[in-house]
Order: sequence, then structure tokens, then C-alpha cells
Amino acid sequence: MIATVLTGAATGTATAATGGAAKAAGGWSCSGAPVPAGYVITNYDRNGCRGAGAWYQEPVRDGIWTCSGSPIVAGYVITNHNRLGCNGIGSWYHELARDGRWTCGGSPVPPGYVITGYNRTGCDNAGAWYHQLVRNGIWTCSGSPIPPGYRSTNFQVGGCNGIGAWWTVRA
Repeated sequence: MIATVLTGAATGTATAATGGAAKAAGGWSCSGAPVPAGYVITNYDRNGCRGAGAWYQEPVRDGIWTCSGSPIVAGYVITNHNRLGCNGIGSWYHELARDGRWTCGGSPVPPGYVITGYNRTGCDNAGAWYHQLVRNGIWTCSGSPIPPGYRSTNFQVGGCNGIGAWWTVRA
């Protein structure tokens, strides 16, 4: 499920339910129809498109629930998960990235941010990661991106709730 959310693998090429692409304010499309840039999938109708399934696409905005398989628009992160949302296929809450935000496992890490904390049971047991803007002298979790101009030095085995952490400094 996480991989589908990250890759947008549920999108492809098919005819939209209304006969065209999603409207500027949103619209229904058949399963496999491409999701326009800047749009997310927010609803699912199993019976739409003559039983093939239909997806509602609308422009992304801060604080929007999206269906599993929806693309994640640049600058946004996933901050909550509901296993039963979107008519039973699961849903993810999208918010604009900001310093000091917990995100769900599988959420992108925007440029200039690092991961500094981990909670195994966060985001409805999907795992949660704490995002902060990079700065000189910050502990970053193993696997965190290291932005250009910074480097990792000392390692702390027990850091980031047991997954390990690196001392990150300006290069």
C-alpha cells in the first residue's frame, strides 16, 4: 500500500468517467486514468465506470484526505493514516511540509529537511518520522537524507528510538 502511495502506481491511462480529464475543480475518472499534476485522488466508487471503479480527482490543498494510491504532490507530506478511509481502501492525510512535523512511514522528505525522530506505532501503526529543517549540529536518523553542504560524522547506536542516529554538521 505504501509503495502505491509513493509511486502513484494506481494511475495509468484510461478514459475518464466523464469522457475527458478531471475538471479544474475536480472530477471523476475511471480506474487507471492519469492524475493531473497538482491533483490528488480523494474518493472511490467501486461501481463507477460500469463496475470498473471510479476515482474522484481534485486539486491538492493543505489538510486533505486522499485515497491510497493517490500521488503525493511536491511540497506535501503524509501526516495521518486511516485504514478504513476512502470507502475501505485506506486514506492518507496530506499537509504542507513544515519544520517540526511528524509524518507517516513512506512520506517523502522534502528538500532541506532531515529526519530526527522515529515512532514505530505512529500513523495508525504505519510508523512515523519527525521532520526538521537541517541545521549545523543536529542528530539525524539512519536513512535520513543529508542535504547538500552537510555531512554525517559520529554515530549513536540508540538514537532515533533504536534505529541509530548520525551527528550532522556543515561540510
